[in-house]
Amino acid sequence: MTNFDTNSIFLTNNFNHTAIELFNFQYQSNELYKKYVDTLKVDISAVKNIVDIPFLPISFFKSHQIKTTNFEPAQIFTSSGTTGASTSKHFVKDELLYQQAFITGWNHFYTPIQDYCVIGLLPSYLERGNSSLVYMVQHFINESSHELSEFYLDEHEHLYLILNELENDKTPTLLIGVTYALMDFAAKFKLNLQNTIVMETGGMKGRRKELTRAEVHHYLKQLLGCKQVHSEYGMTELLSQAYSKQDGVFEPAPTMKVLVRDDDNPLAVREYGKGLLNIIDLANVYSCAFIATDDLTTISSNGSFTINGRADAADVRGCSLLTVE
Repeated sequence: MTNFDTNSIFLTNNFNHTAIELFNFQYQSNELYKKYVDTLKVDISAVKNIVDIPFLPISFFKSHQIKTTNFEPAQIFTSSGTTGASTSKHFVKDELLYQQAFITGWNHFYTPIQDYCVIGLLPSYLERGNSSLVYMVQHFINESSHELSEFYLDEHEHLYLILNELENDKTPTLLIGVTYALMDFAAKFKLNLQNTIVMETGGMKGRRKELTRAEVHHYLKQLLGCKQVHSEYGMTELLSQAYSKQDGVFEPAPTMKVLVRDDDNPLAVREYGKGLLNIIDLANVYSCAFIATDDLTTISSNGSFTINGRADAADVRGCSLLTVE
């Protein structure tokens, strides 16, 4: 299989079938992934179900160039990392494929982004550049029909005035921000955001004491006056996202599926239960669609999931947000 129809990832009614086709394409067209699968002595002819697919450890994005087919990347997204730590790199062949993936995901859960004024509060991500999250939010800002849509760094007083103006006008607004920046802003100004989706993307980065997601949401709801705090789950290594509208319970985009693997046996993969999080991202056509993360998870039988912290032996990710009680 030398070609893969990227349109199929958005049209499929059979996720399992499309994922198996993509597995065979990546096995044949990604030298590193093929070597990894062969090292595990996996009989690829026996891979008939998504639980049979070998998942590439996410750490490979730090140590190798993960490419399916040979290409010059249109974008190279990098992770934030921590001081002295290596960073992940995601080599993106087709920016339009990424755009289609995150728009499809957004529209699956929310009304079109054109309906909102989009406010981005992502200071550290803006400062370092090459962030897939900033790329997505910039696209949202560009697509928004509202003249006040923009990024903010540390202009908290101006942001406060803008949000008040939007609330007074009853303008549907998306305030999407890295967790520590939202908390820093909320600590200075008390609001009553009834027409605003407040969405945290994780990310304490040592700026504040690590809190559980429930503690963060309680804090933000009290000070910003919103009924719920939404969450976005994404990472440098993914082109699709999952969203939570309340209580940190995530649902994956149509191009994404989550599975769980055992702590002591990476090939023991199940569709639900507790363990370590595996992700299938069909939008990762030209990198690797099958990723074994270091996040601890609980996946329900309906496919929704929570993040319960990080595996003890895993490196601390820059965008981690502890959720264990």
